[in-house]
Amino acid sequence: MRVRTAILISGRGSNMRSLIAAASDPSFPAQIVLVISNVENVEGLTHAAAAGIATKVIPHKSFPSRQAFDAAVDAALSEADVTIVCLAGFMRILSDWFASKWEGRLINIHPSLLPSFKGVHVHEQALTAGVRISGCTVHFVVPELDAGPIIAQAAVPVEHGDTPDRLAARILEQEHKLYPAALKMLAEGGVKLENGRAVFQPARAR
Repeated sequence: MRVRTAILISGRGSNMRSLIAAASDPSFPAQIVLVISNVENVEGLTHAAAAGIATKVIPHKSFPSRQAFDAAVDAALSEADVTIVCLAGFMRILSDWFASKWEGRLINIHPSLLPSFKGVHVHEQALTAGVRISGCTVHFVVPELDAGPIIAQAAVPVEHGDTPDRLAARILEQEHKLYPAALKMLAEGGVKLENGRAVFQPARAR
């Protein structure tokens, strides 16, 4: 049985597309059953619908508080019988309540090698700091922003004369490979969250 998975987006859904493409293979252990956006009429919703995936818009501005919005998202996930949730360009900070409820089943991709360069304007941070290597990280989501245990990372060299946009484009190429690999690992039991740490299970022991 493939693990029922939802993706939360806010825009074009670039990483969402890579997850949908990977899950289009029947042997992939996760099945994308729902895409939720907090913004109406975004490109990602059109792509998901074209792929035959159920979509739902839950505008965050329609709710009086962060937790009220998160409760509506949680209800939609529960209604769809979702087990794993992937954040893919979802531009909302989730409440501690939501992160705790979905702990171990909620993952995100971040365009830096965490724990370096959390938050936003990540590529500007990396170039200002003068690092020679940047990259991307898939991690479990916990209440503290960009602080969850790391599932997988990919390194990308910083090149002479890089701009934030050039660096972002090269890192995005790696994100599109890393995120499906990390979801596969989680869905087939290769990693789980235990006592605040990512615990990995060798393939032969699964």
